[in-house]
Amino acid sequence: MAVSDTIKKVRDGIIIDTVPRENLWRAQTPQGFHFPPLLELHRTHRDARTDDAALLEQGGHPVAIVQGSDNNIKLTVAEDLMRLEGVIDGNLLPRVGLGYDVHAFEEGRKLILCGIEIPHTKGLAGHSDADVGIHTLCDAIYGALAEGDIGRHFPPTDNEWKDMDSARFLIHAGERIRARGGFLVNADITLICERPKIGPHAQAMQERLAELLQVNVSRISVKATTSERLGFTGREEGIAATAAVSIMVPDNGDA
Repeated sequence: MAVSDTIKKVRDGIIIDTVPRENLWRAQTPQGFHFPPLLELHRTHRDARTDDAALLEQGGHPVAIVQGSDNNIKLTVAEDLMRLEGVIDGNLLPRVGLGYDVHAFEEGRKLILCGIEIPHTKGLAGHSDADVGIHTLCDAIYGALAEGDIGRHFPPTDNEWKDMDSARFLIHAGERIRARGGFLVNADITLICERPKIGPHAQAMQERLAELLQVNVSRISVKATTSERLGFTGREEGIAATAAVSIMVPDNGDA
């Protein structure tokens, strides 16, 4: 990058000269060179150099420049990280998605919730493994991306997804976030049922969901509530779930 600031030469805190800035450039990284001469110069020149270009210059190799960018921030001190976070945040757009799903209980099936098997007398009815927690989380993610719902990506009429582990659906949802250049800020899932009790399993659920989404577990919340014995969940006919997610995606004008 061409130097735009006025450059001062200083000794003991006092300016002793103003250096002409014509032909002065700030060197950024990354830098690219042919490997053999670079390796040889690193082996033969042990004196300190602030970048590889200086080694090539000392070795008599011509070094060309290409235009850089002020947004290409080198991380050296804490203030550099703050500047970089400002650049990233300024180019990202927050998106929020909500999900809701319901599955009835069914005899003879395992109960899978938020990616783990829960001991219970019944499982949930559905085309796949009927993981109501993952399904509602997927819907929230797809909604935040404006990419429809889980049925659009994995139609229940397609036998390919019959009895499928819903972990595959959530992996896909996470991949869609990364494909858009974004990341998950947080996800909050609420399971609504009288039984089974979710509290003893909540941490394991959070860890499993974080693993599938490739995020830190601190970004995932799983909690439960009852409907005070009202409605189908109160009659223990099934389980409902809600989810809210927040993601950040690049603001490209069509995000």
